[in-house]
Amino acid sequence: MTKAEEFEKAWRLGYKNDFSMVDKIYHPKYAALERNTGVEVNLEADKIIISTYGEYLTIGPFRLIFEDENFLCLERIYRSNLTGGFTYNVGITAVTYLDERIITQESTNENDVPDPSEGQDWNWEDYE
Repeated sequence: MTKAEEFEKAWRLGYKNDFSMVDKIYHPKYAALERNTGVEVNLEADKIIISTYGEYLTIGPFRLIFEDENFLCLERIYRSNLTGGFTYNVGITAVTYLDERIITQESTNENDVPDPSEGQDWNWEDYE
């Protein structure tokens, strides 16, 4: 399994409140800067966020941008029904590794994009 596939599978399980794989691939000293608030978060904080909002989000397909033994960058597509109607987001996540485990992670998102499944060979039901 590639690093991208491992990352994606771990968080798909995490969105279902199974963090066993997340715990295996993250370094104990992991920290990430939350760009919107300027607050540094650890893995437990990330898991609380996913546990709180996971039921409202569907992760669509991902696209690998770059991967080697020390770095991973991928694009991910999300659908949210947090506000009662669907909204769509596209995000880029950059991940660095230390001792083969994730030590830092940074994401940026473009919110409220048109439904990215339109005209594609996949649909959201494939990812629920």
